[in-house]
Amino acid sequence: MAKHQAPTMKDVAREAGVALGTVSRVINGITVGDEYKKKVEAAIKKLNYQVNTYARGLKTSQTKTLTLIIPSLALPFYANFAYEIEQQTYQHGRKLILCCSNGIPEKEIDYISLASQSKTDGIIALTYSDISNQVPEDIPLIVFDRHFENRSVPRIASDNFAGGFLAIEKLLEFGCTHPIFIGYHSDFPGEADKRFEGFQAACKKFELKPTFLYESDDNDSYETLYNFIVSHQDKDTHTLDFDGIFANTDLEACAAVRILDDLNYSVPADVQIIGFDGTKKFLPIDEYIVSTIVQPLPALAKKCVEMILNAENEPLPTLTLLPVTYEYGGTTIK
Repeated sequence: MAKHQAPTMKDVAREAGVALGTVSRVINGITVGDEYKKKVEAAIKKLNYQVNTYARGLKTSQTKTLTLIIPSLALPFYANFAYEIEQQTYQHGRKLILCCSNGIPEKEIDYISLASQSKTDGIIALTYSDISNQVPEDIPLIVFDRHFENRSVPRIASDNFAGGFLAIEKLLEFGCTHPIFIGYHSDFPGEADKRFEGFQAACKKFELKPTFLYESDDNDSYETLYNFIVSHQDKDTHTLDFDGIFANTDLEACAAVRILDDLNYSVPADVQIIGFDGTKKFLPIDEYIVSTIVQPLPALAKKCVEMILNAENEPLPTLTLLPVTYEYGGTTIK
């Protein structure tokens, strides 16, 4: 049995008893008489006519789609960011094309090529390589966190410097006398690097000895962190020369909790820990995996989508920072 062909605009015009141009105007939101509009809408409903968004986009230069490029969905922060972007995209009447690059530059370029061919209305990117020169000039590009050689690319990020400073302020407020910093960074520069700068500024202000582990990402990060903590341990007295940790991410904070537990230290009684990101145990339950500096993901996503949709109408700022907050998550004194 032959499959039925999908109805076309001509079928809709025939069913409604109107000209093909009238159907086109109704579909594209152009004003027509109420009687004609009702006839066309009734015919569309009866025939179950589906607008070909892609084909329509080729004619109008808008496909009503946005493209998001992120490193992975395996890590909670990236997954939550993608969720919030999709929510905002849908609220603005768009669909989202999601691309996970795994930090592979060649894969990112392939996705950019795909997005360009699809005539996407804009690209939001959280990448680990400089893709700015790969994106056609007629496609708006918004970058989350990263720095590109092309400094004119609009960037959106949390206020990482303020967050790093706030973490040390909180640890001191909770009674710590020697908080330290632990974390790993990408070789590709970004706003997240300023968390460490905020830590350094706080140490200078409060006259603290800046003790830290801050190295490039590697596959042995857990072992490196373990060895670092052990190196600050007096094995004779079973004491540590620090009593607070500010971790570059919530996941690194969790690793520190595990290591301290293995070494028979109690968190937060012996060591208090604050992470960065705002990772929750279970969504939408408002409970964090560690005490943390929270990035405002809903607000960041909203700003990303709004800016990219307004890119053709107004000049965009080079850098937009949104404020962060501290939230209790069990690894500090409540």
